[in-house]
Amino acid sequence: MSKILIIEDEERIAQFVAKGLTKQGFHPAVALTGREGLYLAQTGDFELVLLDLGLPDMDGFAVLQEIRGAHNDVPVIVLTARTSIEDTVYGLEEGANDYVAKPFRFEELVARIRLRLPSDTNGADLNDLTAGNITLELRTRQVRVGDEYVELSAREFALAESFLRNPRVVLSREQLLSRVWGQESDPASNVVDVYVRYLRKKLGAEHFDTVRGLGYRFMP
Repeated sequence: MSKILIIEDEERIAQFVAKGLTKQGFHPAVALTGREGLYLAQTGDFELVLLDLGLPDMDGFAVLQEIRGAHNDVPVIVLTARTSIEDTVYGLEEGANDYVAKPFRFEELVARIRLRLPSDTNGADLNDLTAGNITLELRTRQVRVGDEYVELSAREFALAESFLRNPRVVLSREQLLSRVWGQESDPASNVVDVYVRYLRKKLGAEHFDTVRGLGYRFMP
């Protein structure tokens, strides 16, 4: 599975992203400074870089310039709170492949990562994900139950993907909340329970077990 380098000085955010990517099957590494990130980018054989701009030792744009100056064409997604049109345009002109604003939704970040990964390293992730009679078509974002297509919203699709990637595993509400609704989600919210009810109606109630006091388990 693809190796992803996270260059981010806020350790809380870096670990949140790293843990989420690990659960999605990626192999992330974290650099907390620009210099460390540059060293790893040049020596670590990564398939993609997530790059913050507000680094403690050097500006993220300088990191990007050095990566491109070394003729390294690794895909770079800028992940930053600096969201002015000037910064966005400058970053893209300097060689960034995408620009994601903080705060971000984790499922959107994963979708953007998958779009930027070389097809030969990520083809399986972008085809079909099947468990039992449910198939998620990851390229087209369509869902089949048996031979019938079912309409899911973006959040429903992201929640279904989390379940199908972890069949028979109990996932806590907190895990699902962080994966699908992101770092800014309210841990007291009942939104996970609401969306599990939506999936039960659309994909089949028999697939989603409630594990009292723990969370939910997907049964293919």
